[in-house]
Amino acid sequence: MTAQPKIYYTPEQYLEQEREAAYKSEYHNGEIFAMAGASPNHVRITANLTIETGIKLRGSSCRGYFSDLRLHIPETTLYTYPDLLVICGPNQYTDSKRDTVTNPTLIIEVLSKSTEAYDRGEKFSFYRRIPTLTEYLLIDSQTVRAEVFRKGENDFWFLASEAQSINESIYLASIDLTISMPVAYADTEDILPVT
Repeated sequence: MTAQPKIYYTPEQYLEQEREAAYKSEYHNGEIFAMAGASPNHVRITANLTIETGIKLRGSSCRGYFSDLRLHIPETTLYTYPDLLVICGPNQYTDSKRDTVTNPTLIIEVLSKSTEAYDRGEKFSFYRRIPTLTEYLLIDSQTVRAEVFRKGENDFWFLASEAQSINESIYLASIDLTISMPVAYADTEDILPVT
């Protein structure tokens, strides 16, 4: 039995296919990767954070976008859909279709068992190459845990804020927002203590 050869796509082929697809896929180095569905906790946490950031950003020069807005990182060839991203100032698009941005200020990823290693490792490495990005929030969908990484002097990234219990909060300096863990994890299943 012979192995099937890998099929490689150009970015243009990916975008043409992706714009017509019924489901979302990531693209990197010529390969297309279908994205899996999310758990109820993942969706709930994303919704909670979308609400909190949306309220904070209303009337400002920053806007939040949830996971349906595609992000491209030209230096790495990655096209992806962060769970939530915030852009401050005018959106910068890859082309006239205006459906793929390149200039987030803040990216939020909700961790799941299957994506945690990638979101913490290679994907964070790709994100750090975005010149406009100043903060990256990782929040777990299985237990109370949130970490904010911030870009400092000389583009050095450091752990700036962390929460590991329900009584704690995290701070997002890029949009001047404090998020308590009870708000972030509201209405999730099997994470918060039963009262």
